[in-house]
Amino acid sequence: MSNLKTASITTKPLDLRESFSPKLQLLALLKWFVSRGYAQGVFWAVMICVVSVTNDLLMNHLGNRLHVIEISFFRFLFSMLSVLPFILSRGTHLFKTSQPMMHVWRAVVGACALGLCCYSVNIMPLAENTTIMFVEPLFFLILAFFILGEKVNLQRCMATGIGFIGLAIILQPGTEAFQIVAFVPMTAAILFAVLNIMAKTMIRDEHSYTLLFYFGLGTTLFALVPAYFFWQTPTLFELSLLALLGIGGNMIQVCLFRAFSATEASALAPFRYVEFIVAATFGYLILGQIPTLAIVLGASLIIAGTFYITVVETRREKRDRRDNIKEITQ
Repeated sequence: MSNLKTASITTKPLDLRESFSPKLQLLALLKWFVSRGYAQGVFWAVMICVVSVTNDLLMNHLGNRLHVIEISFFRFLFSMLSVLPFILSRGTHLFKTSQPMMHVWRAVVGACALGLCCYSVNIMPLAENTTIMFVEPLFFLILAFFILGEKVNLQRCMATGIGFIGLAIILQPGTEAFQIVAFVPMTAAILFAVLNIMAKTMIRDEHSYTLLFYFGLGTTLFALVPAYFFWQTPTLFELSLLALLGIGGNMIQVCLFRAFSATEASALAPFRYVEFIVAATFGYLILGQIPTLAIVLGASLIIAGTFYITVVETRREKRDRRDNIKEITQ
């Protein structure tokens, strides 16, 4: 009996040391990141904003020497290459697609959208560019009405109207402050809305990895010929930044999937607009850009409009799901 007591006393400190070992702490930390929970969802939502603005800064820096078309080409190329191992690990069946022409058109639209996005961060202040891009959900509502035949209710009209008032405050048409280059990110936002419409129709029959791979492949091929005419051989450092840019494009998607798997989308809606704060902060600290009062006021209205419609649409979806469950159980 005394031997057993001695053994239990001597082994207990070892167990405590093992439980606090760096390896176990690291595993516990990694497990936290992939667990469900509101805090985890907020973390991944904020990471979307940080990665997105970091990509903008990379494009801005690379644009000092390389042409935006070449930057876009490498972004598409490394985006495709970085998703390839994930597809191969799941099997070659993910290469099969029933919508080849939709992938082609999605690549054409995506190449134009990201090319304009890359161009806009090199000609406009970061915070202003980010704010204008926020109107993408409003264009999505309009396109969903004409293309998908979705209903337009009072709430959607109000949100769209408020958002476009904010956009008008930023653009200031008819004044000396108006800049024609502001239509570059706005056009990009429209094209991103078209991309989301296409993805919404394709995701029913295609795996998300299939969409990512063929988008990367198509955009790479589409940008290859134009990039040849503006080619400047990147330095090794520039090539590493271009690789980070391509990986960052896919990282945004990964963070989005992790955020929505951790908690409800409606709970994360406010954190989408952390991107404006991150863009304004990075723009000031790194590029020396200070947002004007018009940008702050316009951003407030655009954020209010898109946040309002996000909350309304999420509540509507929940209500529809409850109604469907009641009909099935009755």
